[in-house]
Amino acid sequence: MNKVELLSPAGTLEKLKIALDYGADAVYGGVSHFSLRIRSGKEFTMEDFAEGIKYAHERGKKVYATINGFPFNSQLKLLKKHILAMAELKPDAFIVATPGVLKLCHDLVPDIPLHLSTQANVMNVLDAQVYAAMGATRIITAREISLKDLKEIKKELPELELEVFVHGSMCFAYSGRCLISTLQSGRVPNRGSCANDCRFPYEMYAANPETGTLFKLEEDEGVGTYIMNSKDLNLASHIKEILDSGVVDSLKIEGRTKTAYYAATTAKAYRMAIDDYYEDKLDTDKYQYELESLQNRGYTDAYLISRPFEKHDTQSLDFTMQLGTHQVSGQVDENGTHFLCKYKTLPGDELEVHMPLGSKIEMVDNEIGTTYERDGRVYLKFKQLKAQNGKIWESVHSGNVNPIELPVKMPQYTFLRVPSHPDMGTYPKQ
Repeated sequence: MNKVELLSPAGTLEKLKIALDYGADAVYGGVSHFSLRIRSGKEFTMEDFAEGIKYAHERGKKVYATINGFPFNSQLKLLKKHILAMAELKPDAFIVATPGVLKLCHDLVPDIPLHLSTQANVMNVLDAQVYAAMGATRIITAREISLKDLKEIKKELPELELEVFVHGSMCFAYSGRCLISTLQSGRVPNRGSCANDCRFPYEMYAANPETGTLFKLEEDEGVGTYIMNSKDLNLASHIKEILDSGVVDSLKIEGRTKTAYYAATTAKAYRMAIDDYYEDKLDTDKYQYELESLQNRGYTDAYLISRPFEKHDTQSLDFTMQLGTHQVSGQVDENGTHFLCKYKTLPGDELEVHMPLGSKIEMVDNEIGTTYERDGRVYLKFKQLKAQNGKIWESVHSGNVNPIELPVKMPQYTFLRVPSHPDMGTYPKQ
């Protein structure tokens, strides 16, 4: 039986490696402004992206290159050069968003599979047939699509791969086709520079043009002013329904501009869910424990399982972002011998060790600290905070760039985390 693919975001080379180490079967990312996330694309050089592809292929995994921006006429010559240059790196597919770019890629590099971006808004059999005829081997369906409609597409086009989003930020606009930040700040969302204007609080006013009267409309307490702020997608509790359908080939996680911890945690949670599904031992509490540790805007299961008009809980109206249940206190280096502090750490603090799935470390008790297990999780307590240069610190904070020695070697990119402080609350409401 072929397992469904787990596809994770890769905003940087480090995040690419982390996502693969934590369980992703494939990652997606891009280089330059032809990628729909130029803020993350700028962090990838061609050399880095080539190294990432090599890293993935050595592990039997895949990399999909995003060329899913919406180009202007003045950029078409540069786009052709970019397509050819990216093809030389041997990615496993290109992700494109427009019919013109799809055709151009098919003409220039016919041997590279082409995946159609969710921004093409495929919702039905007719559109899927058109894009398949143009050379698309996979459709990343619109986020508003239902499982029922996915089944209809697969029935008519059984060879066409279908990919769906299962986790990440949701856009209040239809499949991300938004122009609000273009209007307000000149940053064009469909060309990779969305300013997330929908996340801002807005005040409503009423005006009388005849008298020049203007007055503010007061909000009811608890209703909020984040009127376009969508909750984050979380379908970890619906893996059974999705995979039971038999029509989904790839589960996609959004988030190339998010943190390394996000890349790790989402990959680990959905890796567990997928593997448990095939072993008939699903435990949604286990996956949600991980996902609730992430900063989020509140979670929703959105539209894949329920139709859009049936959902009334998809907006976060009174805040833009809230803390998760845990705070990252440190990230282990590639050697596995030291960690860099991400949050205040003191000797005696109990830190949960967040490792790639299946990883194990030795339980030790030495002059640096102790490691131990409790309730199926691994924990660490430092006795002393010894820097790589030999200095002993009474405490370390996020601004401290000195690598701190670990009591035992850990897998690269392991994270140390603590429960979020109850007084930290949610992020400022701006």
